[in-house]
Amino acid sequence: MIQEPGTPQEPEATRRTAGVTESSRANRGWWDRNADEYQREHGTFLGDDRFVWGPEGLDEVEAELLGPVEELKDARVLEIGAGAAQCSRWLRAQGARPVALDLSHRQLQHALRIGREDIGLVQADAGALPFADASFDLACSAYGALPFVAEPVRVLREVRRVLRPGGRFVFSATHPVRWAFPDEPGPEGLTVSASYFDRTPYVEQDEEGRAVYVEHHRTLGDRVRDVVGAGLRLVDVVEPEWPRWNTQEWGGWSPLRGALLPGTAIFVCVRDPERG
Repeated sequence: MIQEPGTPQEPEATRRTAGVTESSRANRGWWDRNADEYQREHGTFLGDDRFVWGPEGLDEVEAELLGPVEELKDARVLEIGAGAAQCSRWLRAQGARPVALDLSHRQLQHALRIGREDIGLVQADAGALPFADASFDLACSAYGALPFVAEPVRVLREVRRVLRPGGRFVFSATHPVRWAFPDEPGPEGLTVSASYFDRTPYVEQDEEGRAVYVEHHRTLGDRVRDVVGAGLRLVDVVEPEWPRWNTQEWGGWSPLRGALLPGTAIFVCVRDPERG
């Protein structure tokens, strides 16, 4: 097909190295450009004030990974990679005092569109949190930041710093085993096509070779070592099963694949009070 002059080309998908600065710049731009489409496509599933951990639809109301709902009242909670702050809005309804942080200005504009409802909104990089030490009782991240950063330990250390001793951090990310399979919802996504141990980042780049989207692969062992290396204690790893009620496809996630492969991994961590 002949490309019309001035028509932007589709990004090239490749696997190559991408550092901290390149990853951050690319993903900030990607989410600013695609926030509108993302919210249109997934806003109904996410709701305005639900706390959903991933495409499977595991809801914090049922999971209580942050702790019993009654203990959220007056808790200071930091949501990292908040998007339109749906999770923070749910936390506020439980009596918590949430702050929703995101790299993307456009995503936070959607939070304003839906309604703040006494939620603090902050645009910042998760690797340099603009908060004082021990500012929060809890922290959470539903597919925010961790899959997209080149140095996850840097983010985890920042989270540990802003948590009070004994504070809990729970984050979800693409299940590491998914990286060995094509990102397709149908049968073609059920055959191994890459090495699980290949940690080369997935990069989409423009015609000049500049990254416009970056996602970083960590094995399950890597994630555990990242948590421990940041000074946090790993309490649990949750692998949600695909529920029968959920018939929605979301990118490479689908009922077909969800019945056979884990799509999401949730890591429950604590800043150990004995380590200060």
